[in-house]
Amino acid sequence: MFVWLLVLHIAALLFWAGALLYLPALIAATDADPHALVVPERRQASLARFVFTAVATPAAVASIIAGTLVFVVDRNVEPWLLVKLTLVTLLVMCHAMAGLLVLRAERAGAAGLRLPCVLLASVSGLLMAGIFWIVLAKPPTELLPWAG
Repeated sequence: MFVWLLVLHIAALLFWAGALLYLPALIAATDADPHALVVPERRQASLARFVFTAVATPAAVASIIAGTLVFVVDRNVEPWLLVKLTLVTLLVMCHAMAGLLVLRAERAGAAGLRLPCVLLASVSGLLMAGIFWIVLAKPPTELLPWAG
C-alpha cells in the first residue's frame, strides 16, 4: 500500500507542478490576444480557469492527501520533512496566487499581468526545485541549523 500511495503522490505532484508552471505562461500569452482567455458566451469558460479547476486543484488535493498518508503510514517525522512541508505550504500559496491571476485576467484581461506571471512561475519553480532537492538529499539533522 505504501508504494501505491507514493506513486499516487508523485503522479499527482507532476500534474500539479506542470499546471502551476503552465498557468502563468498561459495567462501571460493571452496579453497579445485578450479574447483568447475568455469565451464571450460564458465568461467562466476560459482555458486558464479549466486548467486551474480541472487539473491543478484536483492534482494538488490528491498530492497533498497522498503525501500526508505516505508519511503517516511510514511514520516518518524527520527534520527534513518539516522543511519539505514548509515548502509545500508556500507552493499552496503560489497555487492560490495562480487562481487570483486567473480571476484578474478574466475580469480585466491579461494586460499588465506579465510581470506577476513571470514572478509566480519563477517562485513556483524555485519551490519545486527546493522540494525536489530536500526529498532526494534528505539532509541529516546536523546540516539543518535549527534542528540541532
